[in-house]
Amino acid sequence: MEKLSKKTIFCIILIIALPIASIISCAPYLYNRAIEGECKDANLTIKSVDIQGVKIVYAEGGTGDTIILIHGLVGAKNFWLKFAKYFTPNYRVIIPDLPGYGESSKSLDININIMPQVEKLNSFVKELKLTKFHLAGLSMGGAIAGNYAADYPEMVKTLALFASSGVNEPQKSEAIMLMEKGTNPFVIKDVNDYDKLMELLFYKPPKMPSFMKKYLVKQAMNTTRDFLIYEKEWKGKGLWNDWNILESKLYKITAPTLIVWGDFDRIVNISCVPVFEKNIRNSKSVIIKECGHIPSMEKPQEAATQYLAFIKGIKI
Repeated sequence: MEKLSKKTIFCIILIIALPIASIISCAPYLYNRAIEGECKDANLTIKSVDIQGVKIVYAEGGTGDTIILIHGLVGAKNFWLKFAKYFTPNYRVIIPDLPGYGESSKSLDININIMPQVEKLNSFVKELKLTKFHLAGLSMGGAIAGNYAADYPEMVKTLALFASSGVNEPQKSEAIMLMEKGTNPFVIKDVNDYDKLMELLFYKPPKMPSFMKKYLVKQAMNTTRDFLIYEKEWKGKGLWNDWNILESKLYKITAPTLIVWGDFDRIVNISCVPVFEKNIRNSKSVIIKECGHIPSMEKPQEAATQYLAFIKGIKI
């Protein structure tokens, strides 16, 4: 067999490497196209409003009664896209990036605590001239939605709490126990940290090509950096002091309330469900099997079926 020259070997390596490099460099494009595809499937368009110098970017689509969906900590409107497509045929769906998150304004002047976010949500509602609407929140978004329903009961037709924070956990979640040991699972430094967080968030973590995972790790690291900056700026100013304030206000919620939980939630322990059931007088709960912390992403059709039946007043 004829021995290949160094130049030929180099050319072969280049031919192999270039497509791989091209794929890696295309990760942002492919990711954005995937998000655009989910928006299109859900008949959602991206819009924005400016409220007292704070830009709020949101997805909106459909006509009919309004449903507002609120994302959780280190999240964004994208967490609801797969879920939203089941509602836009008959409802007007609005999914904001909360100030400090996603594509909305990020500034150290923005207080990202729960109650300031409740007031920002109220300003957003007024800016869009909304009247009575359905309101749902995921995780931290549940705490925001719950506090809003307690403080502005006249505005909320129904409330849905998806794996909601806002109360003291009777049994500590794995995420809480990790943080008590000095490990914050939401702080991403590398692929290993990212994989561990996915295992906490999902019953079955989504599979993806390594080049896409590396891109998402980079995005997660940027988000982590932003939050560490926020934490440093607001340290000593009561950051997260109102995290569980909702528990003392649950009795004020008058809207019919749906409580949705994954049976394998390792972020907010399922032991919180009875706390919500006991203290919200007009409530019902649904437990989704083989599901982690984000039902709207992991089991979107099942979660949507339950929620749709609830807001229509149908018994399942």
